[in-house]
Amino acid sequence: MATTTTDSRPSFNDIFMELAVNLARRSHCVKRQVGAVLTKDTRIISIGYNGPPAGTHNCDEEWGEQGCPLDSKGSCSLAIHAEENAILYAAQNGSSVEGATLYVTLSPCLPCARIIYSMKISKVIYLHSYAEYKGLPVDEGIAFLEKFNVQVEKYQKSL
Repeated sequence: MATTTTDSRPSFNDIFMELAVNLARRSHCVKRQVGAVLTKDTRIISIGYNGPPAGTHNCDEEWGEQGCPLDSKGSCSLAIHAEENAILYAAQNGSSVEGATLYVTLSPCLPCARIIYSMKISKVIYLHSYAEYKGLPVDEGIAFLEKFNVQVEKYQKSL
């Protein structure tokens, strides 16, 4: 009988972040594809990726390479962020997200951070920096979460 060592088994952090990366590939956004996985006690509660509300348009199909129209702040006018989609889906299905951990491929923007805090999600693990992506001096979402005692951690393993 073969024996497996615990060293060869992937950690749950690795599994959930890999899933978030793969979910991001489902996004129809032509500007940035983002995936999210909500977990509690090593179990998946919900998943999400960024894009317009279900039943509307797929940006890459409707507007091609330029993507959806931008709002007054230069953001996608139709996009629901990956973490929002994961939280909304959990809520629609009656799943509590209180105390959950959120794995996301791009650190939360400030509006998403406020939702994460309000929903009592206790930890966020992110792969890439929203501030770096947007050319901002500070990750406002991360700063907000840390200020209000939500654990935030940059994922370290290279996928």
